[in-house]
Amino acid sequence: MLLALDTATATASVAVYDRQRRRLLSEITWQARRRHTQDLMPAVQQALAYAGAGVEQITALAVTTGPGSFTGVRIGISAVKGLGLGMAQTPQTVGVPTLSVTAAPWLDAAAGGAAPAAVCAFVQAGRGRYNWAFFDPGDLLRRPGREEHGAGAAGEFCAALAAFAPQPVWLAGEPDAALEQEVAVLDHVCLLDGVSALRRAGHLARLADRHLAAGNEDDLAGLQPLYLQNP
Repeated sequence: MLLALDTATATASVAVYDRQRRRLLSEITWQARRRHTQDLMPAVQQALAYAGAGVEQITALAVTTGPGSFTGVRIGISAVKGLGLGMAQTPQTVGVPTLSVTAAPWLDAAAGGAAPAAVCAFVQAGRGRYNWAFFDPGDLLRRPGREEHGAGAAGEFCAALAAFAPQPVWLAGEPDAALEQEVAVLDHVCLLDGVSALRRAGHLARLADRHLAAGNEDDLAGLQPLYLQNP
């Protein structure tokens, strides 16, 4: 079984996934705000209980590596390392960029239609700024590096989106009013519903399973955050 942890932003999520049957067994997603430290391990225990599983049955771990809040990303990676080191047998481990998880559920659908769409995944970075990355429909297993992410205010973000015209762009993430206002004038951009585009650990688990099947395993001890600016 695989345990997936996502604490990169205020929306936190954990999931338990059966790799043999490729089936999501349990998932808990909540607004942690700044309570990641207090909430995470009780949520893990609850998710395992819902799945009818024990820690000893976990053979793989997955975690979002960023971008996101410095504290949130660090908490998730530290928890995975602590869990992994405490297991009798070192689990397989996968670190997945936050925006890869955000984009993943939409990539297959974006390939359909006369004009395939690009998927732009984003997170709010605080103080009116955003981080974003663009994905093509065939990019399910792409893990973009620091240089492949964008960062800036709403105007800079929309300038990056405008450069794709007339190609359709699906915008996935949790927008605020400022971004919604800026995007409204871009006819080729479709802002996906915030609830539908909510990042969830079930998507992380499925994506991590695909990475492991492709041989994209990470070293547990060497797992590092993906920060776009210095902490």
